[in-house]
Amino acid sequence: MSELLANMGIDISYIVIALLVLVIALLVVVIVLLVKVQQLNTGFRKFMKGKNGAELEQVIYERFGELDIMQKIATQHALEIKNLKRQFRSSFSKVGMVKYDAFKEMGGTLSFALALLTDRNSGFIINCMHSREGCYTYIKEIIHGESYIALSEEEKEALKNAVNMKDPLAD
Repeated sequence: MSELLANMGIDISYIVIALLVLVIALLVVVIVLLVKVQQLNTGFRKFMKGKNGAELEQVIYERFGELDIMQKIATQHALEIKNLKRQFRSSFSKVGMVKYDAFKEMGGTLSFALALLTDRNSGFIINCMHSREGCYTYIKEIIHGESYIALSEEEKEALKNAVNMKDPLAD
């Protein structure tokens, strides 16, 4: 065999060195794989600690049951949030107020115009004018941000403030 290799011009020592390097590389691969198997075994033992197959299966079924319960609760909460948003839409969520002196230097700034609107800009404006003789209160209906009754400058400003208020449900 060595004569055949010698006739081909191949030195047998090169073949031995190549095979030795290959054996060392395979040995390193085997060691790495053994370490990984050991890590998997450690994790598996920790996972299975104190459990046999039947107990583990029971725990898995219990967890799936808990997931089903949590899904039902999440669905119920989503429905309740939807209902709350619907109720909130019909409540007054936008406010605008302007304080003013209705009778110029006679009653102070005790008069006010207060706009209360839903998220669809419908609601009312209360105008309370205070003088030395008494207090006069007026209410005007607002539909989609507009009044069919003439508004004073203070009422217009209160309405504008309320309409431009950020919608709390927009987030």
